[in-house]
Amino acid sequence: MVSSDDKEYTPTAEMPDYLIRHTTLRQLQVFEAIVRLGSFTRAAEELFLSQPTVSMQIKKLADVLGLPLFEHVGRKVEPTEAGLALYKSSREIFETLANLEMTVADLKGLKVGRLRLGVVTTAKYLAPELLGEFSRLYPGIDFALKVTNRERVIERMHRNEDDLYIMGQAPTDELEVEAFPVAPNPLVVMAPRDHPLVGRKNIPLSEIIEQPFIMREPGSGIRDATVRLFARQDLRPQVSMELGSNEAIKCAVVGGLGLSVLSLHTLSLEGTDGAVAILDVEQFPIHRQWYIVHPKGKELSLVARTFLEFAIASESRIRERMVSKWPHLIQHIKPGKKTASRKKTASAKKTASRKKKATSKSRKS
Repeated sequence: MVSSDDKEYTPTAEMPDYLIRHTTLRQLQVFEAIVRLGSFTRAAEELFLSQPTVSMQIKKLADVLGLPLFEHVGRKVEPTEAGLALYKSSREIFETLANLEMTVADLKGLKVGRLRLGVVTTAKYLAPELLGEFSRLYPGIDFALKVTNRERVIERMHRNEDDLYIMGQAPTDELEVEAFPVAPNPLVVMAPRDHPLVGRKNIPLSEIIEQPFIMREPGSGIRDATVRLFARQDLRPQVSMELGSNEAIKCAVVGGLGLSVLSLHTLSLEGTDGAVAILDVEQFPIHRQWYIVHPKGKELSLVARTFLEFAIASESRIRERMVSKWPHLIQHIKPGKKTASRKKTASAKKTASRKKKATSKSRKS
């Protein structure tokens, strides 16, 4: 029986059905990916399709609408006015289907479901560990893991493309978010095993900056934290090379091209006896945490809620494993605290200030 909320609903048989009959969800998915990523090639890669297939789907969609959907601006493709209208409608359709999928999964319980996780590049060393343990508890759950840089993760969060996100620093300046610590993430200074500084204790920062440094790309959370630490001492590292991959940085370090600051998690596979050594430098490691983040007020699916609870409960186990592997860093592998959004904090301060003023006025009167 139809509820009172559905009285204004128009039966499908009475709707205009031209687009229903002549377009497919796959075509809309391809189109949405091109607009979002700004590239036919990147859309094809994300959807595991060939570029000719992507082009063919867009041509069919444009033929149905009778209007061009894209225009070339230099080397970029930009949506036309008709393309922007279609993109808005496509997003609404996919959000509705995602909500339906979430409702159906909740009705089925945790026997089946899908978890979409967006993680920053360095978190790829942590995410598989969490997902592996979770999948052993809930083998019917499928995972979609997107690994990209911090800027892209924040873009995905703005567009609500994933259920949850793993980051080393919650984007409290860009969004109102909830952030829950799930693992320590100390940043350490790395050098090749045969470097002359290996084995020395409490190396001064002033001596470290005389060495060439290999850094992550601008915008990296690790780079920002490293530069801030040196800047507090009015020091500036000598950046000899910038690389966007942690693995590439480790290879460059082993090759003797310089020192670097990376997450301790990047040494998970090498362990303590690998080709990369950790230097004992004053004011290092930099204390950081891995956080699971989602926009404030976001309605989480049953699968996402369960994974979040599981990950939070896993923090102590992950910490213990890290301490057993690197016991000399025990004082730096600390539990974290939940991070509140700065926007939320600022709002709370304004509210408190208004209350204080109101109380002061009432006392004066």
